[in-house]
Amino acid sequence: MIPVNEFRSITSEQNPQFRVLKPWWDVLSEYLGIAMLMMGVFGCTLQVSSVCHRDIMTFTPDLPRVQTQVSRIQHFVFGRKNGLDIHQYEFVNHFCYERAVHWYGKYFPYLVVIHSMIFMVASSFWFKFPGTSSKIELFVIILGKCFDSPWTTRAISKVYEERREERMVVWRKNTMTKSAADNNDDIVSLIRSSIKSGSDQKPSEATASLLDKKEGEQAKALFEKVRKFRTHVEEADLLYFMYVLQTALKVFKFALITVYSVALVPNIQIMVMCSVPPDLTGFSAFCSYCYICFVGVYGLLCIYSLFHRFHRPLKEYSFEAVRMETGINDIPDVKNDFAFLLHLSDQYDALYSKRFAVFLSEVSECRLRQLNLNHEWTADKLRARLTRNAAERLELPLFLLPGLPDTVFEISEVESLKLELISNVTVPGTVSQLTALQEIVLIHSPAKLQLAALSHLRENLKVLRLGFEGPEQVPLWMYTLQSLEELHLSGALSAELSRSPALDSLRDLKNLRVLTLRCKLTKIPPSIVDVSSQLQRLCVHNEGTRLQVYNSLKKLVNLSALELTGCGLERIPSAVFSLSLLQELDLRENRLSTVEEILSLQHCRRLTVLRLRHNDISCVAEHISKLRALETLDLSWNKIRSLPPRLCYCTKLRHLDLSHNQLASLPSEIGVLQCLQFLSVAFNSLESLPEELFSCKRLQVLALGNNSISSLSPRVGNLAQLVRLELKGNRLESLPAELADCLSLRLAAVIVEDGLTDLLPPDVKDRMKLACPTFLSDL
Repeated sequence: MIPVNEFRSITSEQNPQFRVLKPWWDVLSEYLGIAMLMMGVFGCTLQVSSVCHRDIMTFTPDLPRVQTQVSRIQHFVFGRKNGLDIHQYEFVNHFCYERAVHWYGKYFPYLVVIHSMIFMVASSFWFKFPGTSSKIELFVIILGKCFDSPWTTRAISKVYEERREERMVVWRKNTMTKSAADNNDDIVSLIRSSIKSGSDQKPSEATASLLDKKEGEQAKALFEKVRKFRTHVEEADLLYFMYVLQTALKVFKFALITVYSVALVPNIQIMVMCSVPPDLTGFSAFCSYCYICFVGVYGLLCIYSLFHRFHRPLKEYSFEAVRMETGINDIPDVKNDFAFLLHLSDQYDALYSKRFAVFLSEVSECRLRQLNLNHEWTADKLRARLTRNAAERLELPLFLLPGLPDTVFEISEVESLKLELISNVTVPGTVSQLTALQEIVLIHSPAKLQLAALSHLRENLKVLRLGFEGPEQVPLWMYTLQSLEELHLSGALSAELSRSPALDSLRDLKNLRVLTLRCKLTKIPPSIVDVSSQLQRLCVHNEGTRLQVYNSLKKLVNLSALELTGCGLERIPSAVFSLSLLQELDLRENRLSTVEEILSLQHCRRLTVLRLRHNDISCVAEHISKLRALETLDLSWNKIRSLPPRLCYCTKLRHLDLSHNQLASLPSEIGVLQCLQFLSVAFNSLESLPEELFSCKRLQVLALGNNSISSLSPRVGNLAQLVRLELKGNRLESLPAELADCLSLRLAAVIVEDGLTDLLPPDVKDRMKLACPTFLSDL
């Protein structure tokens, strides 16, 4: 006899964890299948092991009784003695069995075994099919880990606590409102007690809910597994199709068995035409009817299963109830096979889906990420990263983190917070602890502010720098920063987008003084007119895109500094000439070939800085002498061949940069520039220098490198304030000994070819080594 467990190991799944995907009807169907299989095996056993020697009823029951003994077994034969041998009786027995007994009666136990095995195989086929088994196994593993994860309990508990506190606040508010007229003293005591209890519970709750680093990393890995599994499974409905197919097969099998069994069961008789005894087949008709009842119940379960599949939308699963119960509102609904698996697990225990849903929530993932960040980035580690930025502010730079650690707000001395390539940044109200914070830098780091954080930054933030990919990433809270003084935007703001609401609310920035746009515009955004009354510095870095419309500049009447870099300018915009308070004008990296209209700049009577480097200027108009207030002139990286002598009538020039041009000589009038402190004519074609140059006694930096100068005049000793002299790349064979008269020039500050300073007299070198350089002012 074959044990039933052998059949069970073949027809059912081996993984006990799959029970979460077995509804009650599948479990009951499986037990019914086992019962039917046992019935069939029992019937087969009786059929095979039945004793061949039976009491045979003859055709004439009124004959006398005859006693015969064969092989120690008493056989009683009634009727006429006809002299037949026992073997002949056995032949008669088998003949009657083969001819008189219906085939259904003979093979009924075998049919029971076959049908039961088909039922059991069909019940678990989707657990064995290659296309579905791997998905099911992975889902069950992930589901179990999500159920047992400490993070699940912590996330749900935290939400419950928050909802409980909200209900308590509402209850207290209603209580105080109702009793306000009756007893004001009770209200005050209630408020005090609530504040005290809240502060007392907060540390204990935080301690109790804290996860260690290992558990946080495990939960983080679970979030990633759930995300990948959802992407892999939600695309198709193979699991749903296979389950419906195997259920339909069982229903078809049930209908087939019911039809032919009802038709053939009457053929199982106790008495047949040749009077075969009842024990010949080894079973009675009762077993057949019992089996049909089992099949009937099994079939009803299969029909109910199909009804359950098609009556409800099992390809869609909504977490609406979970969202309402837990308060985690961003849990997404799922579909297809993913939804079907969750529906089946609900039949086992709905708590599985609820705990699994925690790992579908981005909010929950962000909380976990935040917790892990706080473990990894302690306050001491962050404090070690503090540096001084270009504005001499104490800056904390954070790069490529999964979030913003809460420990950042424990470093109260931070003056500038720089976040680069950090996603999901939410600035909490604890930013108010950073009392020295004046600047925030967000480079491709979209940030959201809590209400308390917005209130604090609105009153205290002075500088904001934003790097973004499109105008939709510009945070709306930026336009409410009433104390903001500097705004620097870097990203994609095209001509069409410049008229969109992305730059349409600057009128609320009442204290804005500096605005920088590093974008690709075709016109000055009209929205900057909203801050025209207080804006003092405007910088547009257009990255080579041609800027065509400048009408808005005329309204910036208080503008003192203007930068138009990489704007494709071919001439100085006429709108600039109306800026009477302009002090600095920077037009570098454009396409200027001439500056004939420079005469109109004389209306900018306060203009002190003019930068025109990296253009195509070939000559300088003599009208430049009209800019009497000019102190800094940068004409480097152009194609200038000669300088007009009238340039030297700008007697207030302190900084003159003519490097990287095509100059062959300098005008002798250069000696008029008695205020000159910085002069660079490097990378030109100079062969000699005018003697008048060395009468500019305030020169501190003289850059003459990469020319064709063959000798340096001894009058260089007149430059007593010289602290740096660049001569490398010329044809010098020696240096004048009068360099020792440059009292502020050290030997190390003389940039020449190797070995050229060795030719100086020893006493000159000693004096230059001991020289005390004067203070080099900011040029």
